[in-house]
Amino acid sequence: MTGEEMLKSTRAMIFLTEGKRYRGESAIEIVRSLERDTVDYPHRGQPIRQFMLWSLSGLRDRVPPRELDLSDRLEDEALAMSYLYLRDEYGAGELLVDRPNSDARSVERGRD
Repeated sequence: MTGEEMLKSTRAMIFLTEGKRYRGESAIEIVRSLERDTVDYPHRGQPIRQFMLWSLSGLRDRVPPRELDLSDRLEDEALAMSYLYLRDEYGAGELLVDRPNSDARSVERGRD
């Protein structure tokens, strides 16, 4: 299933990090919530790409440099989803997906 197909079939995404649970219907919603909760982020309300770049720069000890470049060709939603996947993959959070046809208590890993 592609990221776009997953988004269309998703009721909600959940991102867990630093003891907090972020829930949204889009990756952008979750990333904006992360931005609001990041006390030391100095550019609130600026383009979402600016927050993701800033955030990824703080993960340099976990994420290889080749992964830190944000594509100008991706739309913001696809880029936000990639950002959440990347954080999940490198242990800086956990992305879960609440599927529409699943039991309300059932939450699956973001990647199949």
